[in-house]
Amino acid sequence: MITIKDADELQALVTGWKDDGLKVGFVPTMGALHDGHLSLMRMAKDKADKVVVSVYVNPTQFAPHEDFDAYPRDVEGDAKLIETLGVDALYLPLESDIYPDGPSVTVQAGKAAEGLETEFRPHFFHGVATVVNRLFEVVQPDLAVFGEKDFQQLQVIKEMVADKDMGIEIIGGPIARDEHGLALSSRNAYLSEAQLGIARMLNQIIHNVAQDPSDDKLQEAEEMLKTAGFDKVDYVRYKPEWNRILAAGWVGKTRLIDNCAVQT
Repeated sequence: MITIKDADELQALVTGWKDDGLKVGFVPTMGALHDGHLSLMRMAKDKADKVVVSVYVNPTQFAPHEDFDAYPRDVEGDAKLIETLGVDALYLPLESDIYPDGPSVTVQAGKAAEGLETEFRPHFFHGVATVVNRLFEVVQPDLAVFGEKDFQQLQVIKEMVADKDMGIEIIGGPIARDEHGLALSSRNAYLSEAQLGIARMLNQIIHNVAQDPSDDKLQEAEEMLKTAGFDKVDYVRYKPEWNRILAAGWVGKTRLIDNCAVQT
């Protein structure tokens, strides 16, 4: 595996692959890798001839009160995990390559960003769209894989790629879960054992609602989460255009999101 920090060097590598007729897959991450990330890399390897993985904690998707400085980072450990999968290149972007004029939003997310996460994190998807757009400019992949846990984010990226006519295939990877059904997340590391027990109720409760996503049942699910020990519930919402129940809530200082398909 080649580790690259310079954008020009990475572009030269990818151009060489494409000149040889090879399909290039890409998995962007913020590091602190877990089995969910690794499943996305395996999917990319199945669908492409060469795979690039990036690790970059993007400052523009964090608000001032959020956990950018505390966000877990372990680049050395991440690199070892990535290498075990046979990934071809690890890209560790220099901030000057991503934000040459300093961290700022330059791409506005589209309609898919409206509501849900944006009601609580109005900055978030603009930051995501900005960094993913820039990473796509550098990597120039044929396909990119994103996790379905961040389902609204996946729709935002698909919309951006279509609107900009980028010609990149965006693939959603199924949610990876622990043995109790909790969606894997780097932020799960913040949870105590007692909090993990509470967090694992999220998946169970929204799956129950998926059988009948009426307004009454959605409200009932919010109350059930609070009864289970969630300190705050941001939303439990049904998006018929996505055929999804999406939810977000807090256990202590840790914010969790999840989603599931509606059973029709």
